[in-house]
Order: sequence, then structure tokens, then C-alpha cells
Amino acid sequence: MRKTKTTNNDLQEIISELRKTASTNEAKIWKRVAADLSKPTRQRRVVNLSRINKFTKDSDKIVVPGKVLSVGEIDHKVEVVAYQFSDAAKAKIESAKGRVVTIPEVLKSNPKGTGIKIIGWLEWL
Repeated sequence: MRKTKTTNNDLQEIISELRKTASTNEAKIWKRVAADLSKPTRQRRVVNLSRINKFTKDSDKIVVPGKVLSVGEIDHKVEVVAYQFSDAAKAKIESAKGRVVTIPEVLKSNPKGTGIKIIGWLEWL
């Protein structure tokens, strides 16, 4: 079976930037996020707010190498970095005084990835 590449140019640029930042700053977290985003769409992580609420505490910084969905509630302040967000998930995070950040933004502000955890559930495992 032939291995295919993503055809989404924006995603390709993000993956390239993640790999470059990982190698220049010796940040393994960005290498891992790039590897997860390189997988086919069906194998990317999809995380609901209920899972984020369950596995984080106040003022945590997390990255989701996939999409954040709005199922559930969030009751504390958290900074969420992800490739994609549903509109309802963004609204719920911001209403809980949290912050929604894109991957390119966090690469500029935190190139070493300090204090950030990867969260997600891999359904295909």
C-alpha cells in the first residue's frame, strides 16, 4: 500500500514549522505533535471539552494534535493549543476565562514547549 501525504498546504506548513522548531530548540514535544498531525485524518486526535476538564487543572497549558470539540463543560481556566477547534468549543473555553491558541502562535511564544502537555485520545489504538 502506498503511503500518501496530506494535500492541505496550511497543514504542511505547520508540520514543517513544527519539525524545524523541534530541531533548532531540541523540543521533543513539537516533534511528537508534528508526527501526530502527519497521520491520516481518521487517525488524528479528537478531544472533547469533558476530557480536557477531567485531565487538567487550573492554568494548565495543553496541546491537542487534532481537533477540539464542544461536548461537555469546562469549569477552570486552561490554555488550549490545537490544530482545529469547533466554534462552540472556542466559545466554551473563552467563557471559562481560558485561552484558545493556534499552533503557529505558540511556536513563536514558546519554541521550547516548556510547561505544555499533550492530551488526547487515540480511538484507533
